[in-house]
Amino acid sequence: MAERTQTGYNICREILDEGTVDEMAERTNSKTEKVKKSLRCSGSQLKSCLLGSVPVLSWLPRYPIRENGLGDLVSGISVGIMQLPQGMAYALLASVPPVYGLFSSFYPVLIYFIFGTSKHISIGTFAVMSVMIGGVTERLAPESNFMIWNNVSNSSIVDTISRDAERVRVAAALTFLSGLFQILLGLIQFGFVVTYLSEPLVRGYTTAAAIHVIVSQLKYAFGVRPHRHSGPFSLIFTLLEVFYLIPQTNIGTLVVSIITITALSLAKELNAYLHKKLPVPIPVELIAIIIATVVSWQVNLKQSYGVDIVGEIPSGLQPPVFPVTSLFVQVIGDAFALSVVGYGITISLGRIFAMKYGYKVDSNQELFALGLSNSIGGIFQCFAVSCSMSRSMVQESTGGKTQVAGALSAVVILFITLWIGPFFEDLPKAVLSSIVYVNLHGMMKQFMDIPALWKSNRVDMVVWLGTFILTVLFNPDMGLAASIGFSMLTVIIRTQLPRYSLLGQVPNTDIYRPLEDYSQVKQVPEILIFRSSATLYFANAEMYQNALGKKSGIDITKILSAKKKLEAKRKKHEKKNAKKAAKQNAVNMREEQNNVAIIEVDLKPNPSFPRAIVLDLSPVNFLDTVGVKTLCNIRRDYGEVGIEVVLAGCQTGVVDNLQTGGFLNNKVTKSCLFSTVHDAVLHCQGVYKTKQKHKCTYYFM
Repeated sequence: MAERTQTGYNICREILDEGTVDEMAERTNSKTEKVKKSLRCSGSQLKSCLLGSVPVLSWLPRYPIRENGLGDLVSGISVGIMQLPQGMAYALLASVPPVYGLFSSFYPVLIYFIFGTSKHISIGTFAVMSVMIGGVTERLAPESNFMIWNNVSNSSIVDTISRDAERVRVAAALTFLSGLFQILLGLIQFGFVVTYLSEPLVRGYTTAAAIHVIVSQLKYAFGVRPHRHSGPFSLIFTLLEVFYLIPQTNIGTLVVSIITITALSLAKELNAYLHKKLPVPIPVELIAIIIATVVSWQVNLKQSYGVDIVGEIPSGLQPPVFPVTSLFVQVIGDAFALSVVGYGITISLGRIFAMKYGYKVDSNQELFALGLSNSIGGIFQCFAVSCSMSRSMVQESTGGKTQVAGALSAVVILFITLWIGPFFEDLPKAVLSSIVYVNLHGMMKQFMDIPALWKSNRVDMVVWLGTFILTVLFNPDMGLAASIGFSMLTVIIRTQLPRYSLLGQVPNTDIYRPLEDYSQVKQVPEILIFRSSATLYFANAEMYQNALGKKSGIDITKILSAKKKLEAKRKKHEKKNAKKAAKQNAVNMREEQNNVAIIEVDLKPNPSFPRAIVLDLSPVNFLDTVGVKTLCNIRRDYGEVGIEVVLAGCQTGVVDNLQTGGFLNNKVTKSCLFSTVHDAVLHCQGVYKTKQKHKCTYYFM
């Protein structure tokens, strides 16, 4: 390897503290300027705001038909064909009739086409969202509330028509309210909330939700009817009951499930093997439901073998109906969880495609677009939507380049809903549950994250596992809140366990590094440079003070306590002498004073102590009141024993915190704050050696 060429340069300037830097750079009140700028309104700003709120107005007039038209057309048809079986299958997860899955694949997709900013994601039904909705609909509209007496069989049966109608109302209210939450969060620029959903958390959560999906579909795969369980550990109770009911398995339903899962799995592998040779993937799910419907119709699976089928599918679209407002109070918590999960999945996938193709996804606009999709969809009796990884990958791989592909997929669904839907009334529900199982294959691969995270970042692995376990045990809604809390706890613990270091100077440079990490780094004589790897706030303020004392070897509390005792003893002797002097005459008083031992307090600094301490605050991005008070105490306490304390590397926000928190005042000015550690070191050396203003000169070769 060729030897690296080193360039020499030098800098000669005065030592700069924060006050001098503010004067030289002419610091302005940025907050005031931002407020003034936000209150201004011009024609160009109004136009920009309008185009930002309705993105389709900015890109559709310039849509290049020759370049993108064919790819979007093929992609839209391919995704629309996928939407049909997935929409019907995920409707079962949401515990509503399958046709409502088709509605949810139409209205929200058109709304997102107008307001969304991602060009490649496929909005529509999604397994995780559907299973969360299904938990709410079954909780608020259980089958036990719709039992009627059948005079023919002399037994109680479920009034499925009333049950399904009520569950649709619950799902619509839940969807509408979750959309309102997303709109409100978007309007107040709350898109940053997704930053609290780290990638390990999202992947662990979706994997756990996939386990809930699998368990919820076992009743369709085996043809059994377990009781509805809700609350913590409901998944375990449901699983145990399904195992208990296995002897009652409907053999016809089980055979249909096994054949469908096997055929779809093989066909998916064939698709993956031939994906480079095929212009578009083989629509195996559509072929599966067509074949299954024909076989069910010809063999009469329902009557002959008792296989549960989809049943009546009304043709046409439903008229808009405003959701039942009385349900809002009962679903408000679930709606907020649904809004956060849906947005988190959408923005995560949207950013992946945006980085790949070099465009920007507006996180706040995505919240607004998804909120409108869900709130308007709720009025048309849809259930909440998000983006699907499998459909998005198909949309991208088949040539989709813009949101037009999504709009064309909605047209395909509209055609199916208006004219083809009733042909699938004989479709076995076991086929739809099998489609769900096969589509969860990708989520099951996320278990491979565990060994990868073990090698790269074990804290992230703990977050992944914690999220997975909490979500499995406490259901997707409560599991999300518990997982976010657990993730925040890991952050808090890491800020409470920072690394404290003493810094030394790399010879002949202005670079300072931890003494314990480098053999050639030397401590600056008579100056102690202390740094913490975390920000300074109430949770670790006391630890910061203790670490400074431990690293410096100065027990400041003990020293100040001893000093106070000596001071108190000296004052006591002075008071005692004064009383004796009042009783004696002036001559006797002088003689007495000559015989009295005087206790003196040594005000000279201990020669073993450093002359100055430099606190490197470059890792600190904010200071709360406790943090500011801690720095005040450090400067006061060490100052009492003759050690000057200065701060270095303060960010602008930290300087503002020091100003408002009372650290800076008439006695303490910005002259004790320095832009760099080297400026602070040179200042301290100048104060204690020459008492002159130094030039800061660096030479590098």
